[in-house]
Amino acid sequence: MTKSNTIDADQVTGWWSTAVSRIRPGEILLRGYPVEQLIGRITFAQQVWLMLRGELPTPGQARLLEAALVAAVDHGPQAPSIASARMAATCGVGLNSAVATGVGLLGDTHGGAGQQCMEVLARITAGEQARGVVAEHRARGAYVPGFGHRFHPHDPRRDPLLALVREAVDAGEVTGEALAAGLVLEKALSEGRTRPVPMNIDGATAIIFAELGFPAELGRGLFVLSRSVGILAHAWEETQGGARIKGPLPRPLLAGYHGTSPRAL
Repeated sequence: MTKSNTIDADQVTGWWSTAVSRIRPGEILLRGYPVEQLIGRITFAQQVWLMLRGELPTPGQARLLEAALVAAVDHGPQAPSIASARMAATCGVGLNSAVATGVGLLGDTHGGAGQQCMEVLARITAGEQARGVVAEHRARGAYVPGFGHRFHPHDPRRDPLLALVREAVDAGEVTGEALAAGLVLEKALSEGRTRPVPMNIDGATAIIFAELGFPAELGRGLFVLSRSVGILAHAWEETQGGARIKGPLPRPLLAGYHGTSPRAL
């Protein structure tokens, strides 16, 4: 092989060069570990951490990550991502397409609050005042991401997640800065109100992902990974029901209409 051919081969193999995995005949390395040594010895949450961060987490870090992933898996068929996956499952598409339909709806408004909350927490840990952040959001009529809930007066996932973070702080696993920022923001939001605005799942998991050192955008990615489990479960359940082309309204009902009255051409 000539030198020029060697250079050409390196350019081709280096086009998708990666530090994540190495695949050879009879060999699968994930971040340097042979996959056969990982199977049965680490949890899925530990594997997620390894793939994203390059090293295995400590037991405390793995516990926090797993708790966040477990907490956010599902929030019922009324959630747009779940409802769309269930509808897709009745339209003859494969299970992968039904799941992709649901995941595709996890955007800035539905599914993005955790990432947005992480960005707000970073501002507070950097020195901004929580009251100022709240005032800024109120001035433009915006919700503070990660707080309040349209269904739950008090999100049942908040307390156990924050308790785990406090335990990790006491054990020296995390700094507690994001936790402190989230709590002071929660307090600022409730000042002057007769009803408090408690933290929701997005805020609690944002604290965990921030404490674990994940970038905000990866915080959204981890939420998508978690919610994909619920989307898969609902899509699979719907395929077992045998319904065809199941729309957003029960069949006896039709969508309202507020357009022009019937008229002749």
